[in-house]
Amino acid sequence: MQIAVIGAAECTGGEAEAAEMAGYLLAGNHAVLLSGGRGGVMEASCRGAREAGGITVGILPGREEGNPHLDVVIKSGLGIARNAVLVSSAGAVIAIGGGHGTLSEIGMALKLNIPVFTVDSWDIKGVFPCATPEEAVLMAVRAARLSP
Repeated sequence: MQIAVIGAAECTGGEAEAAEMAGYLLAGNHAVLLSGGRGGVMEASCRGAREAGGITVGILPGREEGNPHLDVVIKSGLGIARNAVLVSSAGAVIAIGGGHGTLSEIGMALKLNIPVFTVDSWDIKGVFPCATPEEAVLMAVRAARLSP
């Protein structure tokens, strides 16, 4: 089971805490955490997953190294087109905070019928707003388990 955690490369302390908790809980549910592999929400979610003994995969836009909490680094060289690779590889997506890049990933996931659960992120038609990262992880894990 693979679940993507998406959000901005620069985030607030609250968003980082939520992302770290989401990563930790995903690892506890034996999910592989997919991310954009950079800083902010991506790094915090990977840190949480690694702390819980989980597996983290970063799909990077360029040839950079990525954050220090990645087990697998994919240097895509695709720029923002890597967003499509990231979300299409997931059985569910959790969005925490985020800007327009996060919005593009949400849009792609929805277009691909991949469920999106949000925590203090974009509130648009088709997403499932969650009050806490715990709720988002619970719902994402359920959805990913049903994913083909």
